[in-house]
Amino acid sequence: MPVDHYENFPVASFLLPARLREPVEAIYAFARSADDIADEGDAPPVVRLAQLNDYRRELHLIEQGKLSTAPIFARLAPHIAAHELPIQLFRDLLDAFCQDVGKTRYTDYAELLDYCRRSANPVGRLMLRLYQADTPANLVQSDAICTSLQLINFWQDVAIDWQKMRIYLPLTDMARFEVTETHLNEQRVDDAWRALMRFQVERARALMHSGAPLATALPGRIGWELRLIVLGGLRILKRIEAVGYDVFRHRPSLGKRDAPGIAFAALNFHANTR
Repeated sequence: MPVDHYENFPVASFLLPARLREPVEAIYAFARSADDIADEGDAPPVVRLAQLNDYRRELHLIEQGKLSTAPIFARLAPHIAAHELPIQLFRDLLDAFCQDVGKTRYTDYAELLDYCRRSANPVGRLMLRLYQADTPANLVQSDAICTSLQLINFWQDVAIDWQKMRIYLPLTDMARFEVTETHLNEQRVDDAWRALMRFQVERARALMHSGAPLATALPGRIGWELRLIVLGGLRILKRIEAVGYDVFRHRPSLGKRDAPGIAFAALNFHANTR
């Protein structure tokens, strides 16, 4: 399954059991297409929001047990029914995509976390539901992992988001470290910028570690998948540090060369891995 530009979809597809590949791909198709509506192309905001509202209507039809003629939802509906996937999780994703259409600044960390609750955490919760592992304790740790992944993506994509005139760095944190929008515009990497990014990297790392025990608690393939996800996220944080927090000129990412190292680390994984 080609998991490409919808970055909040933490799926190591080769580990998926055959019975879950189709429902996962159907969920991914929904998320990717909705994300594209919010982010891609030149449509004005009012058109984007109208199209996302069409998605809400389709979800309402599924909730009422009615048939949809839209291919994405006709594909998704039987999996929602078979696995009792909560419709609200799909609505949460749509809410986050709609927010991206118009909101470009976040006042504080709490406001950013609320966005992550809707943009990232539903994916982990849907995966746990598919694996029938969505206990309250597991959901808490899954939320920590997914929120961390979202934050990591924000920090590696600071420059890309600035091109869209978006800033996900909390404004209160920027003020605390004396970083302004001029830093972003000039791609200025000074002591203030490095201090701010160091703080954000440690914050994301702490969140990932708080959720990491889930990767050893869950058995079989889902446990292995989570280990790769956790290790991949932590490795990107190290890459951000390795470039001196200069995410303007170096976008830290993972490639095929990282696979052997991450796979080996997964064999020796423990929740406090660094």
